[in-house]
Formats: sequence, structure tokens, C-alpha cells
Amino acid sequence: MATVSLRLGDLVWGKLGRYPPWPGKIVNPPKDLKKPRGKKCFFVKFFGTEDHAWIKVEQLKPYHPHKEEMIKINKGKRFQQAVDAVEEFLKKAKSKDQSSHNSAEEKNRRNSSEERSKQNSGDEKRKAGLSEGKVRKNMGEGKKRVSSASTERGSKSPLKRAQEQSPRKRGRPPKDEKDLTIPESSTVKGMVAGTMAGFKWQPSVSEPVKDGDPHFHHFLLSQTEKPAVCYQAITKKLKVCEEETGSTSIQAADSTAVNGSITPTDKKIGFLGLGLMGSGIVSNLLKMGHTVTVWNRTAEKCDLFIQEGARLGRTPAEVVSTCDITFACVSDPKAAKDLVLGPSGVLQGIRPGKCYVDMSTVDADTVTELAQVIVSRGGRFLEAPVSGNQQLSNDGMLVILAAGDRGLYEDCSSCFQAMGKTSFFLGEVGNAAKMMLIVNMVQGSFMATIAEGLTLAQVTGQSQQTLLDILNQGQLASIFLDQKCQNILQGNFKPDFYLKYIQKDLRLAIALGDSVNHPTPMAAAANEVYKRAKALDQSDNDMSAVYRAYIH
Repeated sequence: MATVSLRLGDLVWGKLGRYPPWPGKIVNPPKDLKKPRGKKCFFVKFFGTEDHAWIKVEQLKPYHPHKEEMIKINKGKRFQQAVDAVEEFLKKAKSKDQSSHNSAEEKNRRNSSEERSKQNSGDEKRKAGLSEGKVRKNMGEGKKRVSSASTERGSKSPLKRAQEQSPRKRGRPPKDEKDLTIPESSTVKGMVAGTMAGFKWQPSVSEPVKDGDPHFHHFLLSQTEKPAVCYQAITKKLKVCEEETGSTSIQAADSTAVNGSITPTDKKIGFLGLGLMGSGIVSNLLKMGHTVTVWNRTAEKCDLFIQEGARLGRTPAEVVSTCDITFACVSDPKAAKDLVLGPSGVLQGIRPGKCYVDMSTVDADTVTELAQVIVSRGGRFLEAPVSGNQQLSNDGMLVILAAGDRGLYEDCSSCFQAMGKTSFFLGEVGNAAKMMLIVNMVQGSFMATIAEGLTLAQVTGQSQQTLLDILNQGQLASIFLDQKCQNILQGNFKPDFYLKYIQKDLRLAIALGDSVNHPTPMAAAANEVYKRAKALDQSDNDMSAVYRAYIH
């Protein structure tokens, strides 16, 4: 894209990495978000998504001159929704501007009318005074009239008379007017600080945070809003941390903005492991036009995907050898190692240039070991565990945490767009594993606390439903909270996230804390409750079945 002259408030088309151009607006970044060094760029908030990023100026184009061009090359549903959001924004901006203009004209008309009324009234008084003066003069009272007029003029100081004659005081403007001037944008004049239904950007330091906009808020572990329940939104804030060398150590590849208009990579994709998470991921890869070869330990699980257009691989080694990028998503560290190092495993299919992406939630030592053996054979390695559950996997709304080969991360962009709403690159191998364990530690501990609260309510004679209603109206409200409580109240523990896997993640997170001598007493307590639930044969139920550990 050609370099253009832009400024705060402009509507633009922004291109981020390998993603297609997307409509957005140049806004002030959050106070604590540093601008990347050595780059001339603007902070852009994208329409129709919760995404925002620093975009280089050469990757920006003004919105209006290139609108038709962009619409022709992007046909996705979400893209059209984003364009509709821009048009709605412009419509409301124009309406507000017209309303302000009309109000100003009406005020001017009223002021003019009042001035004319005062002028007419003054003319009548002067005429009346002249007539009266003539009468008085005729009656021999002229001297008295002059004396009276002089006294009336002298009763007011020259300053006060000047104030009455002037429509406005000089110097500083009145308190209610001095802040009305807003810097004009070259795109929408007077609307830099404007808002519209269905679109809001991250406010600058001087702007208050406004509520009620679903596009730029998300909920705890979920983005889907459920009717009839009030959720406390948590404003998303993208944070970019830079090392002293100026290299970016953490970035967000905002994939929500392009999920509806993905151009699938021409690389052949392999996928190993069709469990709760892997099944949804593969389905979305196929829906978005990727060429996918699948393998699963239980071969019958592949049948559905073969019907959807996937190819069947007989072994992990065969999948890796015939594909450019192979993803894997299995249950635990042992399964991840067996998949790579076992008979007919991934390592046997690796040769220079082959790419392997492990999406399993494992510990940092395991993923580091796998990376070393893959790279030793000339392969490229990326870890990319995902945060979410079965439903989010099916919906293509996972959060991907990636680390390792940055080039491979970029090569996976269309795949990450298909399977997730956002992806983060966290630097060197091991960082994503650590971050994922911390995320799941918080989630697992929270779930155990929810179960503990519901059982305490029950044994003390309180209504569990009322407790949920109260929580859903407070600061803890979230889709996660409501869904898991509903599972417990309905006794429905169909797995959305296996209890045995959250317990595994708690165990690994505690070990991570031990490795750096950091206490994790809350996670340790929660882990014991999950172990109790496993002993009660709840391993293959949803994590919310931890509730049963409290009632037995």
C-alpha cells in the first residue's frame, strides 16, 4: 500500500501482516501502550471486531477512495458487517453534525428574534419618550426632563453599560462552552470523539469508558453474549512489551477481523488428533477452504472429516511427509511425546523445510524437547496451545498462544484465522506452554470455587439459583460462570472441557511454580478437589463435575 497523509480520526483500510485490508479508524492508543520503535505507524481500531493494532503508515489507505476496490476483493460475511458498521458510523456522524448545525441555526434565529424584539421595544420606548418630552415641553417642564435623563444615565457605570451592550464577555469563554471545540478529522469532521451503536474504540486517556458495546468488549473466557443475563464486560486492552533492543516480544495477530474473509494458504495442512478440540479445529479449516489430511489414533473418528473433504493419513509420519504444515492436538505430555518419538511418529516424516505445530497443552520442558528434535532434523517448530472449550472450537473462536519459529507463525495465519478469534506470539519456545498453564490454573481454580460456593449455599439453606442470579448481576458475571453453574443446577456434566485435563493442567501449573520456587496454594487446594472428583469416576465428565467432590 502506498504512503498517505493521515491523522487522528481518519477512517482507513489497514493491512496487518498477511491478513487482507480491513476498515478501521485511527485513534489514540491506551496510555500504557508503547509505540513500536523505529516505525512510522498509527494505532488503528478495526470496525466490526474487538481488534486493534499498530499499523505501519505504508500499510494504510484512506477509506473512501479505496472503498469500492476493497469491497470487490473481500466478500466474507464479517467483512461486510464491518463495512456496514463504517457506513452506520458515517450516517450517525452526519446526523449528529446536521443536528448540531440545525440547533445552532435555531439558536441564531431565536437570538436574532430576541434582538429584533428588544430593538423594536427600544424604538417604541424612544418614540414614547419623545412624545412625552414634547408634551412636557409644551407644559413648561423641559428642564425637569433633561435633569431626569441625566440622572438615569449616571446611575450605571460605563463598564456596566458596555457589558449590557456586548453579547459576550471578552477573554476566557464561559465554563460550559470552553471545551466544545473538537479537532476535526479529514474523514468525519467534528466526530473524532463520536460513538455509534455497535462500534466503539478504546478511549484515550481523556475519554471515559462507555458501556454497552458488544464489539469492543469480551467476557471471561468467552465472547458470545447470552440473552436475559446481565454480564460484566471486561474491556480488552492489547499490550505490546518491548525489550531494550527494540524487538517486539509479544504481539497480537488480530484474526477476528478477517475470520469471515479468509484466503486459505496454498500449503498442504496435516492434522493429528481429533478429540474435543481437534475436531472443531479441523472442521473450520475445511470450511475455510484449506487442504487437510487427518490422522487419529481411533481411525473411525476420521470418517466424518473424510466426508467433508479431508484426506486420510495412515500414520503421523505419512501425514508429516506429505504435508507442508502439520498440526497436532493431543491430551498430555506423554501423548505428545509418543506422537513425535513413537513408531511411525512425526519425527520419521520430518525433513528439511517440514513444519510441525503442537497445539497440545503441555509443560515447557516437554515442548522444548520436542522442538529440539524437530529442528535437529531440519524441521521448523511452533508451539500453539489454545484457550477455549469444545463450543468455542466448533465456533472458530479459540485464543491461540504461539511461540517458537516466527516465520512459521506467520505462515499459519490463515489457519489461525479459521480456528480462532485471536492469536498471540509470545517469543521463544516454552513461553506459550507456561502462559497456557497459568490461564488454565486460573480457570480450574475458579471452577472449584464456584462449586464450593454452590454447595455451601445448599447446606446453609440458601437457593443455588438465587446465588447464580446474584453472581450474574455482579462483577464476576461471565458466560463461563453462567454455563458451569447451569451444568451443576441441571446435573448435566456432558464434557465441554474434560475434568481430567483441567486437573492435569493444575498439576503442571503447580510444578511450574515449584520450578521457580513460587507458591501456588490456591491451585494446590483446587487440585486436591479435582483429584477427589477423579476418584469418584468423574474424569470423563465436564470440569464442572468437580461439584460432586463436595457432595460425596
